[in-house]
Amino acid sequence: MNKQQRIKKNTEFQRVFKKGKSFANRQFIVYLLKGEQEEFRLGLSVSKKVGNAVARNRVKRYIRQAFLELKDDLLPNADYIIIARPQAANLDFHESKKSLEHVLKIARALPKK
Repeated sequence: MNKQQRIKKNTEFQRVFKKGKSFANRQFIVYLLKGEQEEFRLGLSVSKKVGNAVARNRVKRYIRQAFLELKDDLLPNADYIIIARPQAANLDFHESKKSLEHVLKIARALPKK
């Protein structure tokens, strides 16, 4: 993912939290805010409750890779913030991607197949 596709600043996170809508399943919470930009942007939050640094970084890698694989199907002009719950640490990549697809379908960010 390039720099234009990341949400890093606290003010940007807070704007999505306040103005966006949230959707959740057992592993992930997704905040979604539709905007005017031409590309989607992604912000990640994985707390220390998820596990040690190795587990947290693995979860973040899985989320980024899942978004790269789903980028053609996602809403292009939206900001996404993904919060990983502690159960996300027990998933492998395919389970993580499936869980993210599930919560994005709930959010209507992915078309149902």
